[in-house]
Amino acid sequence: MWERARAVAGRMTEVAQTGSTNADLAAAIARGEEWPHLGALLTHDQRAGRGRLDRRWVAPAGAALALSVVVRVPRLPLAARGWIPLVAGVAMRDAVAAQIPAERVGLKWPNDVLVGPDLRKICGVLAEGTAAPDAVIVGTGVNTRLDPADLPVETATSFPALGLACDEDALVADYLTGLDALLDGLARAGGDAAASGAHAAVTAACLTLDRDVSVALPDGSTLRGRAAAIAPDGRLVVESGGARVAVSAGDVVHVR
Repeated sequence: MWERARAVAGRMTEVAQTGSTNADLAAAIARGEEWPHLGALLTHDQRAGRGRLDRRWVAPAGAALALSVVVRVPRLPLAARGWIPLVAGVAMRDAVAAQIPAERVGLKWPNDVLVGPDLRKICGVLAEGTAAPDAVIVGTGVNTRLDPADLPVETATSFPALGLACDEDALVADYLTGLDALLDGLARAGGDAAASGAHAAVTAACLTLDRDVSVALPDGSTLRGRAAAIAPDGRLVVESGGARVAVSAGDVVHVR
Protein backbone atom coordinates (compact mmCIF):
# COMPACT_ATOMS: atom_id res chain seq x y z
CA MET A 1 0.00 0.00 0.00
CA TRP A 2 1.09 3.58 -0.71
CA GLU A 3 3.75 2.52 -3.24
CA ARG A 4 3.11 5.51 -5.53
CA ALA A 5 2.64 7.97 -2.67
CA ARG A 6 5.84 6.92 -0.91
CA ALA A 7 7.78 7.58 -4.10
CA VAL A 8 6.69 11.23 -3.93
CA ALA A 9 6.52 11.93 -0.20
CA GLY A 10 9.60 13.15 1.65
CA ARG A 11 8.61 10.87 4.51
CA MET A 12 5.41 8.91 5.03
CA THR A 13 3.88 7.52 8.20
CA GLU A 14 0.48 5.86 8.61
CA VAL A 15 -1.04 5.49 12.07
CA ALA A 16 -3.99 3.31 13.06
CA GLN A 17 -5.73 6.06 15.02
CA THR A 18 -5.05 9.57 16.30
CA GLY A 19 -6.71 12.72 17.50
CA SER A 20 -5.50 15.07 14.76
CA THR A 21 -2.82 14.49 12.13
CA ASN A 22 -2.23 18.25 11.91
CA ALA A 23 -1.74 18.50 15.68
CA ASP A 24 0.54 15.46 15.72
CA LEU A 25 2.79 16.89 13.01
CA ALA A 26 2.91 20.31 14.69
CA ALA A 27 3.95 18.69 17.97
CA ALA A 28 6.58 16.55 16.25
CA ILE A 29 8.13 19.58 14.54
CA ALA A 30 8.10 21.50 17.83
CA ARG A 31 10.03 18.58 19.41
CA GLY A 32 12.64 18.87 16.71
CA GLU A 33 11.74 15.75 14.74
CA GLU A 34 12.93 15.71 11.14
CA TRP A 35 9.96 16.13 8.81
CA PRO A 36 11.16 17.12 5.33
CA HIS A 37 9.26 18.79 2.54
CA LEU A 38 6.23 16.67 1.58
CA GLY A 39 6.53 14.61 4.73
CA ALA A 40 3.09 13.05 5.20
CA LEU A 41 1.17 11.64 8.17
CA LEU A 42 -2.11 9.86 7.50
CA THR A 43 -4.81 7.77 9.11
CA HIS A 44 -8.28 6.37 8.46
CA ASP A 45 -9.33 6.99 12.06
CA GLN A 46 -9.03 10.62 13.19
CA ARG A 47 -10.93 11.38 16.38
CA ALA A 48 -10.43 15.14 16.85
CA GLY A 49 -10.01 16.63 13.40
CA ARG A 50 -10.65 20.31 12.79
CA GLY A 51 -11.79 22.36 9.86
CA ARG A 52 -11.71 26.10 9.28
CA LEU A 53 -13.02 28.39 12.03
CA ASP A 54 -12.16 25.59 14.53
CA ARG A 55 -15.10 23.45 13.43
CA ARG A 56 -14.88 19.73 14.24
CA TRP A 57 -14.25 17.33 11.37
CA VAL A 58 -15.52 13.87 12.29
CA ALA A 59 -16.02 10.66 10.30
CA PRO A 60 -16.58 7.05 11.35
CA ALA A 61 -13.40 4.98 11.76
CA GLY A 62 -12.22 3.68 8.41
CA ALA A 63 -14.51 5.95 6.39
CA ALA A 64 -12.28 8.86 5.42
CA LEU A 65 -8.64 9.62 4.74
CA ALA A 66 -7.05 12.22 7.01
CA LEU A 67 -3.75 13.40 5.54
CA SER A 68 -1.40 16.08 6.80
CA VAL A 69 1.62 17.20 4.78
CA VAL A 70 4.60 19.33 5.78
CA VAL A 71 5.58 21.86 3.14
CA ARG A 72 8.93 23.57 3.53
CA VAL A 73 8.77 27.00 1.92
CA PRO A 74 11.95 28.94 2.79
CA ARG A 75 11.95 30.62 -0.65
CA LEU A 76 8.34 31.77 -0.42
CA PRO A 77 7.90 35.28 1.03
CA LEU A 78 5.70 35.49 4.12
CA ALA A 79 3.27 37.77 2.28
CA ALA A 80 2.67 35.05 -0.30
CA ARG A 81 2.07 32.15 2.08
CA GLY A 82 -1.67 32.78 2.11
CA TRP A 83 -1.62 31.08 -1.29
CA ILE A 84 -0.56 27.76 0.24
CA PRO A 85 -4.07 26.59 1.25
CA LEU A 86 -5.47 27.86 -2.05
CA VAL A 87 -3.04 25.93 -4.24
CA ALA A 88 -3.48 22.91 -1.96
CA GLY A 89 -7.16 23.04 -2.85
CA VAL A 90 -6.29 23.11 -6.55
CA ALA A 91 -3.92 20.17 -6.17
CA MET A 92 -6.55 18.09 -4.36
CA ARG A 93 -9.24 19.16 -6.81
CA ASP A 94 -7.06 17.86 -9.66
CA ALA A 95 -6.30 14.61 -7.82
CA VAL A 96 -10.00 13.97 -7.18
CA ALA A 97 -10.97 14.91 -10.74
CA ALA A 98 -8.48 12.39 -12.12
CA GLN A 99 -10.59 9.62 -10.55
CA ILE A 100 -14.07 10.93 -11.35
CA PRO A 101 -13.73 12.57 -14.78
CA ALA A 102 -17.44 12.19 -15.57
CA GLU A 103 -18.40 14.49 -12.69
CA ARG A 104 -18.03 18.24 -12.30
CA VAL A 105 -15.26 18.90 -9.76
CA GLY A 106 -14.24 22.31 -8.46
CA LEU A 107 -13.56 24.46 -5.42
CA LYS A 108 -15.67 26.49 -3.07
CA TRP A 109 -13.42 29.35 -2.00
CA PRO A 110 -10.96 28.98 -0.47
CA ASN A 111 -10.37 25.23 -0.84
CA ASP A 112 -13.34 22.91 -0.26
CA VAL A 113 -13.49 20.33 -3.06
CA LEU A 114 -17.04 20.01 -4.46
CA VAL A 115 -18.28 17.25 -6.73
CA GLY A 116 -21.27 16.48 -8.93
CA PRO A 117 -24.13 18.42 -10.49
CA ASP A 118 -25.32 19.51 -7.03
CA LEU A 119 -21.76 20.38 -5.90
CA ARG A 120 -21.46 18.42 -2.67
CA LYS A 121 -18.33 18.54 -0.51
CA ILE A 122 -15.95 15.58 -0.72
CA CYS A 123 -12.85 17.17 0.81
CA GLY A 124 -11.73 20.07 2.98
CA VAL A 125 -8.29 21.63 3.51
CA LEU A 126 -6.76 23.36 6.55
CA ALA A 127 -3.28 24.94 6.54
CA GLU A 128 -1.52 25.89 9.78
CA GLY A 129 1.84 27.35 10.75
CA THR A 130 4.38 25.54 12.90
CA ALA A 131 7.22 26.25 15.31
CA ALA A 132 9.62 26.08 12.34
CA PRO A 133 9.58 29.35 10.38
CA ASP A 134 9.89 27.62 7.01
CA ALA A 135 7.31 24.87 7.61
CA VAL A 136 3.54 24.90 7.08
CA ILE A 137 1.25 21.92 7.67
CA VAL A 138 -1.52 21.33 5.14
CA GLY A 139 -4.22 18.98 6.39
CA THR A 140 -6.90 17.41 4.22
CA GLY A 141 -9.85 15.18 4.96
CA VAL A 142 -11.23 13.21 2.01
CA ASN A 143 -14.39 11.10 2.10
CA THR A 144 -12.77 8.17 0.31
CA ARG A 145 -14.74 5.33 1.90
CA LEU A 146 -17.69 6.99 3.65
CA ASP A 147 -20.93 5.06 3.24
CA PRO A 148 -23.78 7.18 1.84
CA ALA A 149 -25.84 6.41 4.96
CA ASP A 150 -23.14 7.99 7.13
CA LEU A 151 -22.84 11.31 5.31
CA PRO A 152 -22.97 13.93 8.07
CA VAL A 153 -24.95 16.59 6.16
CA GLU A 154 -26.92 16.72 2.91
CA THR A 155 -24.24 18.94 1.35
CA ALA A 156 -21.57 16.22 1.72
CA THR A 157 -20.65 13.36 -0.58
CA SER A 158 -18.09 10.57 -0.88
CA PHE A 159 -16.58 8.25 -3.46
CA PRO A 160 -19.01 5.43 -2.49
CA ALA A 161 -21.94 7.86 -2.68
CA LEU A 162 -20.89 8.50 -6.28
CA GLY A 163 -20.73 4.76 -6.92
CA LEU A 164 -16.93 4.79 -7.07
CA ALA A 165 -13.99 3.14 -5.34
CA CYS A 166 -11.14 5.55 -4.60
CA ASP A 167 -7.56 4.56 -5.42
CA GLU A 168 -6.13 6.26 -2.35
CA ASP A 169 -2.52 5.61 -3.31
CA ALA A 170 -3.01 7.39 -6.64
CA LEU A 171 -4.99 10.18 -4.95
CA VAL A 172 -2.22 10.96 -2.46
CA ALA A 173 0.55 10.66 -5.06
CA ASP A 174 -1.26 12.96 -7.49
CA TYR A 175 -2.04 15.44 -4.73
CA LEU A 176 1.55 15.62 -3.47
CA THR A 177 2.91 15.95 -7.01
CA GLY A 178 0.50 18.75 -7.88
CA LEU A 179 1.02 20.58 -4.60
CA ASP A 180 4.80 20.46 -4.98
CA ALA A 181 4.65 21.81 -8.54
CA LEU A 182 2.36 24.70 -7.61
CA LEU A 183 4.47 25.68 -4.59
CA ASP A 184 7.68 25.45 -6.61
CA GLY A 185 6.18 27.73 -9.24
CA LEU A 186 5.18 30.26 -6.59
CA ALA A 187 8.65 30.20 -5.06
CA ARG A 188 10.36 30.60 -8.44
CA ALA A 189 8.15 33.61 -9.13
CA GLY A 190 9.10 35.20 -5.82
CA GLY A 191 5.58 34.70 -4.48
CA ASP A 192 3.91 36.39 -7.45
CA ALA A 193 0.76 34.29 -7.91
CA ALA A 194 -0.06 35.85 -11.29
CA ALA A 195 3.39 35.22 -12.74
CA SER A 196 3.53 31.65 -11.42
CA GLY A 197 0.10 30.71 -12.76
CA ALA A 198 -1.30 30.04 -9.27
CA HIS A 199 -3.84 32.86 -9.53
CA ALA A 200 -5.10 31.57 -12.87
CA ALA A 201 -5.29 27.99 -11.55
CA VAL A 202 -7.29 28.98 -8.49
CA THR A 203 -9.60 31.20 -10.53
CA ALA A 204 -10.23 28.45 -13.10
CA ALA A 205 -11.06 25.88 -10.39
CA CYS A 206 -13.20 28.18 -8.21
CA LEU A 207 -16.93 27.48 -8.53
CA THR A 208 -17.76 30.31 -6.12
CA LEU A 209 -17.10 32.99 -8.72
CA ASP A 210 -20.10 34.57 -10.45
CA ARG A 211 -22.45 33.18 -7.79
CA ASP A 212 -24.56 34.89 -5.15
CA VAL A 213 -22.96 34.12 -1.80
CA SER A 214 -23.47 34.60 1.91
CA VAL A 215 -20.21 34.88 3.84
CA ALA A 216 -20.17 34.35 7.62
CA LEU A 217 -17.24 36.51 8.71
CA PRO A 218 -15.01 35.80 11.75
CA ASP A 219 -16.46 38.79 13.63
CA GLY A 220 -19.95 37.25 13.51
CA SER A 221 -21.32 39.48 10.77
CA THR A 222 -22.61 38.26 7.41
CA LEU A 223 -21.69 39.62 3.99
CA ARG A 224 -24.11 38.99 1.13
CA GLY A 225 -23.38 39.71 -2.49
CA ARG A 226 -21.92 38.37 -5.72
CA ALA A 227 -18.53 36.64 -5.78
CA ALA A 228 -16.70 38.65 -8.44
CA ALA A 229 -13.03 37.71 -8.48
CA ILE A 230 -10.00 36.31 -6.72
CA ALA A 231 -7.84 39.24 -5.60
CA PRO A 232 -4.09 39.29 -6.35
CA ASP A 233 -3.42 38.19 -2.76
CA GLY A 234 -5.95 35.33 -2.88
CA ARG A 235 -8.84 37.01 -1.11
CA LEU A 236 -12.37 36.58 -2.42
CA VAL A 237 -13.80 39.81 -3.86
CA VAL A 238 -17.54 40.15 -3.19
CA GLU A 239 -19.68 42.83 -4.80
CA SER A 240 -22.18 43.98 -2.19
CA GLY A 241 -24.32 47.10 -2.13
CA GLY A 242 -22.33 48.77 -4.86
CA ALA A 243 -19.00 48.14 -3.13
CA ARG A 244 -16.30 45.54 -3.69
CA VAL A 245 -15.24 43.84 -0.45
CA ALA A 246 -12.17 41.57 -0.26
CA VAL A 247 -12.67 38.70 2.18
CA SER A 248 -9.63 36.99 3.69
CA ALA A 249 -11.45 34.49 5.92
CA GLY A 250 -15.01 33.34 6.30
CA ASP A 251 -17.49 30.53 5.75
CA VAL A 252 -18.94 30.88 2.26
CA VAL A 253 -22.40 29.57 1.38
CA HIS A 254 -23.40 29.36 -2.27
CA VAL A 255 -26.91 30.78 -2.52
CA ARG A 256 -28.90 28.38 -4.69
